[in-house]
Amino acid sequence: MHRVRLLLIAAVLITTGICQAQTATGETLMLDLPRASQHAQIVQRIGITDITINYHRPLANGRQIWGKVVPYDRVWRAGANNATVLHTEGDLDIGGLAVPKGDYSLFVNLADLNAWELIINKQTGQGGLDYDASKDLGRVKMTMGKAPKLVEQLKYTLSNAGGNKGRLQLAWENVTATVNITVK
Repeated sequence: MHRVRLLLIAAVLITTGICQAQTATGETLMLDLPRASQHAQIVQRIGITDITINYHRPLANGRQIWGKVVPYDRVWRAGANNATVLHTEGDLDIGGLAVPKGDYSLFVNLADLNAWELIINKQTGQGGLDYDASKDLGRVKMTMGKAPKLVEQLKYTLSNAGGNKGRLQLAWENVTATVNITVK
């Protein structure tokens, strides 16, 4: 019975991605096991401001993403695992929304298939399914496009368009969604 209980506990810990192990000397180690959705971080300087996005990159794995894995007419966590986080060292204008320097979570409203909205949320540190609309800084329309080829793994891109201008783009499966950024 003791062995069965240990196996059940180990299975739960492994499926959550965290495992605790004890060494021969009694030291406790926390092991962060690999997740199916890899962590990624992108950093881009636009003007004199560094902008960082931390997110987890789910795979398409032959699945239909939009409308199936990620249902329409709801808010999506814009990644996997924890909420996607944007950090800016300076004040920004994202698609017409004033975004003061600081940390924000990013979500996407998929209610309109042809005009997604990027949601910039003031709450950070939450799980990706813990969206609280009352904490929204605001929402901006994204420009929708078709990816030129299959994008197997969710990808965010921050690009510098020169001067104090740039773009944020997310791409996955056959879709791209873009919003302009201006450093104030």
